[in-house]
Amino acid sequence: MRIINADVFCEDGTFEKREITMENGRFTGEGKNGSGKTPAGDSREGTGETVLDAEGLYAIPGLVDIHFHGCMGFDFCDGTQEAMEKIAEYELSQGITSIVPATMTFSEEILSGIMECAARFAASQETEGKGHGKPCRAALRGINMEGPFISGAKKGAQNPAYIMNPDISMFERLQEKAKGLIRFCDIAPELPGSREFITKLHDKVGISLAHTTADYETAAEAFSLGARHVTHLYNAMPPFSHRAPGVAGAACDHENVRVELICDGVHIHPSVVRTTFKMFGDDRICLISDSMEAAGLPDGEYSLGGQPVKVVGNRAALKDGTIAGSNTNLMNCLRTAVLKMGIPLGSAVKCASMNPAKAAGLFDICGSIAPGKSADLLLVDRELKIHTMVFQGELL
Repeated sequence: MRIINADVFCEDGTFEKREITMENGRFTGEGKNGSGKTPAGDSREGTGETVLDAEGLYAIPGLVDIHFHGCMGFDFCDGTQEAMEKIAEYELSQGITSIVPATMTFSEEILSGIMECAARFAASQETEGKGHGKPCRAALRGINMEGPFISGAKKGAQNPAYIMNPDISMFERLQEKAKGLIRFCDIAPELPGSREFITKLHDKVGISLAHTTADYETAAEAFSLGARHVTHLYNAMPPFSHRAPGVAGAACDHENVRVELICDGVHIHPSVVRTTFKMFGDDRICLISDSMEAAGLPDGEYSLGGQPVKVVGNRAALKDGTIAGSNTNLMNCLRTAVLKMGIPLGSAVKCASMNPAKAAGLFDICGSIAPGKSADLLLVDRELKIHTMVFQGELL
């Protein structure tokens, strides 16, 4: 398959009009500048090659969401094959081609079942549909373990009954159940055992600071020991201020640390989003959705981590008003960042595809339109509405 005349996203955040070529589910080369007109879906006579004319459209990589919980009435922590399938179907339908869903704070027994189910689902995706068309489901490429090693004082929507101090042995048991799928493990660095946890495991899993009361010094020490990520920056942590910069200030000072931002218009004020891009640059920010099971469904009563949640518009909250995830998806967050918050399109695309893939250790597989990577891309118009989608080299 070839795509011509598109404005193609480049890894430096610019766009270039050129061809995109793909074969056997992967991008095959940079291609030359597009020329000529071929109706979308037309096949060149005698070759059987599909050539799409994408004049007037942007070509961007399939998005990579490294932190969300559910959608369409299902939660990743349901731990069922049906939940995995429905979540992956919805995410792909919205342009998110690679997913790293997040767990909530539960007991080791419950988390073990979730990890085992995810490992089975990921293994099934590796074998199903070979040579007969791929199922229309986003690729499950990892797990974000958001709890239970967090602070009760900053629990947010996490269930306090299961909160505990970081436990190296427990994590290793869960990683074994997950067949190595856990790509992030969230911790509050002020908890007993955190230093040992980071020191031993930072080369084996991405350690992210989350749901924490840590001050600047505590967070800076955690980053120096090997933590490299911050979960939903500004949320469930002390605020950034001129005398107490906290986790945000420490993260900014450590250039190897990436931070997550929820650009749903609820979690973070647009001015703060713009300021954060100035602080961190577009190489260190990962847009996430943090969506819960209501995403894709009408307003109403739902649940997250076993706790009741009321959803009105994009806002999802517990009975006490605590924000409980979001009611959106990553593609909508990208649109909001660009169209309502003034973030340049190239920067937003980097933060919704390249950076999350890098943070999760997946950039050799996905995250940009480059030779050898999974041929996942979106053709979007100037309003960032999806016109055409290609997933693993197949036109959807």
